[in-house]
Parts: sequence; C-alpha cells; structure tokens
Amino acid sequence: MEFKCKKAGSECYGLKELVLLSEISQRLIQSKELKHDLSSVLELLVRHLGAERSLLTIFNRKNSKIYIESAYGYSSAQQARGKYKLGEGIIGRVVELSRPVIIEKISKSSLFLNRTQQELTSKDGEELSFVCVPIIEDAKVTGTLSLVRKYNPFITNDEDLNLLSIVGSLVSQVVRSKQERIEEVELLRQKNQELQNQLKGDNPNMNMVGNSAKMKDVYSLINMVAETNSTVLIRGESGIGKELVADAIHYMSKREKKSFIKVNCSALPDSLIESELFGHEKGAFTGADSRRKGRFELADGGTIFLDEIGDIPLSTQVKILRIIQQREFERLGGTETIKVDVRIVAATNRNLEEMIDEGDFREDLFYRINVFPIFIPPLRERRNDIPMLVDHFIDKFNKRNDTQIKRITTSALNMLMVYSWPGNIRELENCIERSCILSTDNVIHSYNLPPSLQTADSTNTRSRGGLTYTVEQVEKQLIREALTSTKGNIAKAAEGLKVTERMLGTRLKKYEIDAWRFKV
Repeated sequence: MEFKCKKAGSECYGLKELVLLSEISQRLIQSKELKHDLSSVLELLVRHLGAERSLLTIFNRKNSKIYIESAYGYSSAQQARGKYKLGEGIIGRVVELSRPVIIEKISKSSLFLNRTQQELTSKDGEELSFVCVPIIEDAKVTGTLSLVRKYNPFITNDEDLNLLSIVGSLVSQVVRSKQERIEEVELLRQKNQELQNQLKGDNPNMNMVGNSAKMKDVYSLINMVAETNSTVLIRGESGIGKELVADAIHYMSKREKKSFIKVNCSALPDSLIESELFGHEKGAFTGADSRRKGRFELADGGTIFLDEIGDIPLSTQVKILRIIQQREFERLGGTETIKVDVRIVAATNRNLEEMIDEGDFREDLFYRINVFPIFIPPLRERRNDIPMLVDHFIDKFNKRNDTQIKRITTSALNMLMVYSWPGNIRELENCIERSCILSTDNVIHSYNLPPSLQTADSTNTRSRGGLTYTVEQVEKQLIREALTSTKGNIAKAAEGLKVTERMLGTRLKKYEIDAWRFKV
C-alpha cells in the first residue's frame, strides 16, 4: 500500500526541504552569477515546494524604502510596483520589527496590501498563504524573503518559518552586498541632486525659466519665504506660472516630504466646493454614501495650494478664514472639530482689492492670505526671458514628440520678442509646440508661427510704442545679430556696429541683454 504525504503529495515534504537546501548551497558555492541574480534561488524554492511564487526585497536604509530585488512568478510590471515604506504592509512590518509574519489566507487579510496586484487565489480557486521572513546579516535586517503557496493546514507555521529563515541565512551575505550597492547609488543620487540645486543658483525650481532682473526678484522672495510656515499669496495674470511658484515654495520647505494638495477653486461648482475642501459625513447630502476627507484634511502636515482663490463664494470664505486663524474646521454635516497643521499658499489673477470694494471678497480674509505676497510680472514686462523660454520649450517638445528641432530663426524670434503675449507663458508654450509640429527642416521659421504673430497690425504693436519704441526694437535686434555673429564678443560686436565698447555696454545694460548667452 502506498501512502501519500499530506503536506506535499507523493514525496515527503521534509525530504523536499533537504534536497532544496542542498541545491541552494551547491549553487551558492559554485556559481558566481548568484552574486548578481538571486532569481534562480527563488525558482528552486517555488519548484521544490510546489509553491506559486516567491520574492526577495532589499531594505534601503538611506531612504527607508524597500524594493523588490529578485522574484519568481511575478511579471516585470508587478515587480516594479512592489515598493514599500518602512512599516508599510506585511513586508514593511517584517523589516521594521525584524520578525516573520505568516498570513494563512491572504484573500481574507486586511494586512495584505497586494501592492504587486497579484491574484489572491490560485488558478483553481484555492486559498493562498503568504510567508515572509527577515533576512538578517550582522544582527541587522537587510531585506525579506517571501513565499506564496496554496493554503495547507497540514504544514505548520514553524516549518515554513524555519525553512525560509534557513534559505534567508544562506543568501544573507549576497543580500547585504546588494544592499550596500543600492545605498551607494542612493547616496550618489542625493549628492547629484545637491549639486543640481547648487547649480540652480537663485532659481529654486528647474521648471521656472527666466533670468531677467524681475524674475531674480521673484526667486529671492521664494527663497526667503520657503523655509517659513507663513501664508503666501501669489498674484499675476493667467498663464504666468503661479503653480510653479507654489511648487517651488513647497519643495524648498521643511514640508517637502509631506502632502502637497492642489485645488483649482474656479473649477469646483459652488454646491460642491465645501465638500471638496472640508469633506463630509455620511448622509450629509444626497449621494453622500460614506464619510469623505476634504482637501485640508488630506494636506495635514503639508501644504495646500488654493489656485484662483478669488473665485471662492463668500459663504466658503468664512470657513477658510477660520482655518487660517485657528487651523480647525468641521466636515460638512458633522459636529466633530478637526485640527490640522497645514500651510496655505493661495493664488489669483483677479484684483482682490476691487472685489472687496464690490463686496465679492471678504476684507478680513484678504489680510489673512496677504501675509507674504509675491507678484509675478507678465511676459511682456520681461521680454529678455523669451529666448531662454523658447529654448526650454523646444527641448521639451523634442523629448515629448521625438523631434529634432535645432533652432529658431532670427526673424521668428524677433516676432516673438515684439508680441504682447496676453496669454503669457502658456500662450508662448502653445505657440512653440505648434511651430515645432509645422517645421519641416528642424528649424522654426517665421511662417511656422501662428497668424496672430505674422503682422504688427494684428498684434497691435505698431502704433502703441511710437517712434521711440520702434527705434529701440530695431536697435536691440541689431545688437543681438552682432553678438550672434561674433559669438558674444562685445569688442568685435561694437566694432561691427561702429560704436565704442562703452556705448554698446550702456545699451546692453539698458535692454538687459546678456552677451554671454550668445557664446557657443
């Protein structure tokens, strides 16, 4: 009579363990490839035990995050999604507590995050168990080893833990070596980021392009206020880049690792804005089937950006005033007072002072949000930033659309320089994107620009400036052409223009033209 092992079928489960450990030991001794790839060990583990899948993670102590290093039975997309913070999910807890965890039926466990989006039952619908043990080297956790197998009541927890712990100890030195390499890469990345920040100089955000005197003043204000917790009001016309300033303030602050919640107040209907900002309780109104946290509550500990705050109705302005004053509020339909630690950055393109006179904006709220105002000048007041912005957008769309635009012609740039740009940077960006698409020779010509830029009449620039304005534009163009032909050499440019270096230097200062930008 033949007896079958209830744990593993026809072959003894204990015998399978011994064969498995023997094969892993032999491979570690003989193969150099295992120093780089441990997936073959995981494959042995799965096949010998008749399991579904297995994975090995590495704990990066530099950023307190855990990543999947090797896996068997997981797709590359699933492995890429397997990232955990210290203490997060089962794997995060195993690393944090340095203790193993067993989930007998993962489909019924709230602890199992399923970050990799795997199937929670086997192909034939059977329950799956999840076993995770810490990998320890020199009394420190370097990672975890996990196994997913069909639920088997005949296999005890101790058997699973003992086997995985032994396998973990066999590969612990390799895992430790991988951990050190990952942390070295992370350290280099941090140093590289620090160097990039230093290279930015006064510009706190790489997405903010511009080196004019007015933009340098904006950068200076951002640098001064970012490290504080003060409320900031960003003012300027539509399309000028107020959101980028808010980004810079948050990511340069002490709250950079906390939540950054953005709210476009003008996009929210009056009937829903209070629910969106403050949340609501179940049954607060028709359709409120469950409790919902508002944007202020989600931003607790971080920053909330209220874009177009001038469009908030008066009834909601009262509640925002209370949050700014006392940092507390109640959800819609609730009585519980909720306290939050949140920094408020607001922005508007409207004239709030006029709105106060007309009774559309509360004066006390204005004084609360206007603690540290930052005004961003329109593009027409800092035309010297246009060449730099054009280069930035050309590079951006080359990467996005896989194009090879090399340059913009002088005549096309002239047209951009004299246009009034009512839509500011957003309009310029759309203009360059269109021109990149229309270009057939990897060069942006004047005829690639929108029709509104083709003539002076359509842009309303011929009669506004008069003779002085026109002469200045011609003078600036001659200076730029001279600097372009001499590659930024001021002496040679002055000679070509038949003026003294002093006269040219005076005009460079007057028109805020940087000669070094024309050097190749």
